[in-house]
Amino acid sequence: MLALQGTSRLAWAALLFFPFLFAGTFCQGANGDKGSPSDAVRFFSGSWDLTLKSPDREYPSWLEIHQENGHPVAQMVGRWGNARPIPKVEISDREITFVSPKEEEGSSTDLIFVGKPDGKCLSGTLTGPNGAPWTWSAVRAPLLQRKGKPKWGKPISLFNGKDLTGWKMSDANSTASWKVEDGTLVSPGHGPEIINEQKFQDFKLHIEFNCGANANSGIYLRGRYEVQIEDNSVQEPPSHHTGGVYGFIAPSPELSRKPGEWQSFDITLVGRTITVVQNGKTVMDHQEVPGITGGALDSHEEMPGPIYLQGSEDNHVAFRNIILTPAEK
Repeated sequence: MLALQGTSRLAWAALLFFPFLFAGTFCQGANGDKGSPSDAVRFFSGSWDLTLKSPDREYPSWLEIHQENGHPVAQMVGRWGNARPIPKVEISDREITFVSPKEEEGSSTDLIFVGKPDGKCLSGTLTGPNGAPWTWSAVRAPLLQRKGKPKWGKPISLFNGKDLTGWKMSDANSTASWKVEDGTLVSPGHGPEIINEQKFQDFKLHIEFNCGANANSGIYLRGRYEVQIEDNSVQEPPSHHTGGVYGFIAPSPELSRKPGEWQSFDITLVGRTITVVQNGKTVMDHQEVPGITGGALDSHEEMPGPIYLQGSEDNHVAFRNIILTPAEK
């Protein structure tokens, strides 16, 4: 009986001790201190909202990392352009190194990022364009999940059809400014972006657009996610075509281009979920936007943001009847 009692005490002690032993082991792996290489990759895996800091300004960026056969694979949205695979990402212990090629960055040198965890964030240095030293930081991209269906508020007209009240240029010194013609908001081409001064979280947006031949523009939702408008991207990937979320989601079905004709979008954005109706036909139905697109104003995805319209890269683009219905808080 005494022997059994002693054995029982030892068994209970083991049962009490083992959970702490295993918990410590799992924490080490999760923190990447003494885990395997795949543990380190798991620590950095997921989507990150980046901010690149040069001596004179900040640039938003986005990075997504996952594992394939135990090795890190990544895609990135740089200072501009679309989401693209990056050729090099290395993770060792608690440090990450990745490279954005000079061809994608319009630089004479590759942008080389080196970073480490900083609390729940990442921070580090990079070799900026032309070899200049920059810094960068990153936070995990928010899920932006919503509970229940939104309750819609009162519609707001963002453009009065008379002047630029409520809007501002991205470059106040540009000579190719937006103007109002016959009740429409017009970019003549090769000009700045125009940004609405109000900020919104979840909303429905009705907007009508007229895209000239060989023109290329877009509508940025919260100033971060571009719904594409174009007449010159036939040879590019489908996500670069009118009605797509640039670089991420292609319209389906894709409607025929109508240069010089008025068309409409009815866009609903709730959290990360987007629906796009073009000319009365649904071309994107409750799709999740992975992250910011090139040309975003910032990478603070958890925050409200403005509607901004991209100045056409070529030829003119015009907008009218810009009506936004916000979700009530």
